[in-house]
Amino acid sequence: MKISEIIEKLQNERDLSDSEFKGLLETDAFDHLLHQAADGKRRSIYGSEVYIRGLIEFTNYCKNNCYYCGIRRDNRNAVRYRLTKEDILACCEEGYRLGFRTYVLQGGEDPCYTDTVICDIVSEIRSRFPDCAITLSIGEKSKESYKSFFDAGTNRYLLRHETADDSHYRKLHPDSMSPDNRKRCLYNLKEIGYQVGSGFMVGSPYQTTENLISDLRFLQDLQPDMIGIGPYITHEDTPFSSFENGSLNLTLRLISVLRLMFPYALIPATTALGTIHPQGRELGLKAGANVVMPNLSPVSVRKLYSLYENKICTGEEAAQCRGCLERRVSSAGYRIITSIGNAKRSQSKNDDTRTTG
Repeated sequence: MKISEIIEKLQNERDLSDSEFKGLLETDAFDHLLHQAADGKRRSIYGSEVYIRGLIEFTNYCKNNCYYCGIRRDNRNAVRYRLTKEDILACCEEGYRLGFRTYVLQGGEDPCYTDTVICDIVSEIRSRFPDCAITLSIGEKSKESYKSFFDAGTNRYLLRHETADDSHYRKLHPDSMSPDNRKRCLYNLKEIGYQVGSGFMVGSPYQTTENLISDLRFLQDLQPDMIGIGPYITHEDTPFSSFENGSLNLTLRLISVLRLMFPYALIPATTALGTIHPQGRELGLKAGANVVMPNLSPVSVRKLYSLYENKICTGEEAAQCRGCLERRVSSAGYRIITSIGNAKRSQSKNDDTRTTG
């Protein structure tokens, strides 16, 4: 089957055989057709709307030692920080004034933020900003912990599975971490009632096309509401410092594939895209993404949340980030929407109604 026919099949059926996925992912000659199809699909559902999320990176302490991550536990060069509850609320206040109606609280797996502390922060945000969505991205927790966060007022949870292939996962993580537990966490979150986001790195060390196909298959089973992918970017203070960065073109190709597979999903044009290419986020939107996440964190700590090197937008105030992204989104032919991005209703392949938001 020709690549153009494979793209048409993906549009119509939301699925391909493994060999068809392999041919599509390893071919760049038809990227323009793939991006065009994905953009057409997102516009048929979301129009030109791009949802905006306020990112608050509240701690760069982490108990884990992932080999690719700049805030890994054993990075002795990292300058650590923690934001207080008052700091986080101040970020929310500034974000609300700027029109944000979704807050994403992201951090390493920091034992200092116990369940009680997280629930207190979430409850206060929910009390002060009842019309806002609250998203947590703080890693692997017990089902009981996730339930307590949900009961406190959290709506959404982001937890990238990073790679669905067990062998590949073990090449990226220490023995103390388990691919089965990561997946279990995602299914627990869904069972509790969260809107769930997952995703993976593109071009991570030792990754193969077959690994990427495994990622797509896992997402088909999980059926997440949000899918975040971005290119792997090196950090000098990790065991993977000598590896090359992931590919911009392959990342964009996968964004388009995901849009056609999951038409109603919320897919961000990530900061990592903007880091590896000056127009990376705009290209991500044109490839099918429909979310951007400006940084609401205090400028004093932005450079310290260094998952990878040369991260952009570390010196801008929140208002500057908001304004810059609005101009970039507009220049790409889309428009920022400040609402929480409530559920779009969709019919899945199995004719069961799903929500995203």
